[in-house]
Amino acid sequence: MRSGIIAVIGRANAGKSTLVNVLVGEKVAIVSPKPQTTRNSIMGVLTKPDYQLVFVDTPGIYKSSNKLSDIMMKTAEDAAKDVDFILFVHDGHGGLSDRDISIMKKYVGGGIPSAIAYTKIDIMPKDRIAPDIQKLCENGVDVDVFPVSARKGTNMANLEKFLAQSMPEGDKIIADDIVSDRSEKFMIAEIMREKILLKFDDEVPHGIAVIVNRFERGENGVYDINLDIVCDKPNHKSILIGRGGAAIKEVSSFARKSMESFLGAKVFLTTYVRVEEGWRDKMGLIKDMVIL
Repeated sequence: MRSGIIAVIGRANAGKSTLVNVLVGEKVAIVSPKPQTTRNSIMGVLTKPDYQLVFVDTPGIYKSSNKLSDIMMKTAEDAAKDVDFILFVHDGHGGLSDRDISIMKKYVGGGIPSAIAYTKIDIMPKDRIAPDIQKLCENGVDVDVFPVSARKGTNMANLEKFLAQSMPEGDKIIADDIVSDRSEKFMIAEIMREKILLKFDDEVPHGIAVIVNRFERGENGVYDINLDIVCDKPNHKSILIGRGGAAIKEVSSFARKSMESFLGAKVFLTTYVRVEEGWRDKMGLIKDMVIL
């Protein structure tokens, strides 16, 4: 039996959460095209008869701009310590800059075994892959590189096999029936946030948070869920609500269906949109809104 903890590190929007979801075989982290979608480290567990891979999905690496992003960067830094393996995820479609190489060298090829997942090869010219890998070698990034497409499943089996073989021998770290360390309450808030990010695209930036005020299951089996959607500007509130409340009704319906699928039960969902200007720089509010 082989088992170990794998820190999944990479720049913002590199495809880390999608990769982890596909490897685990279940959705343990929300995804959207926007940077900063992942704010907390989230554990995803893949258990097979001969091995167990415990992935720690982390916030994307980018230039910090407020206290919230400071916390997110520290979360990523801490996740890269005391693990058995570092899987650095690079967005191949986005090119390979000197900054990318500099960040990679900080995390891979050191004292902890590591590899690079070169993602999104399904949406990029294939003739760019080999030169990028050669550039990595020439710049001292001497680790195994796996060109993959998580969406298409391309080369994912080979990546999983390599990770399994790279784990130390030992007993399982996590019980067989656990696929994530996050609670249902946490995932409900994340589902709501994901649907908002997907629906509003660039109209509402990533400065939103979701607070779960009530999460109860009645005797009839229906979940009663009440959420606050917090934004940091009044005009964002107007956009989120929409004319006559149409926008918030639509996104709430979208989210409710995903919540019902996740919980395996009916959901009665109520939402309220409020403004907390500058909440991403207020530690007390950050703890209330981000850490569930």
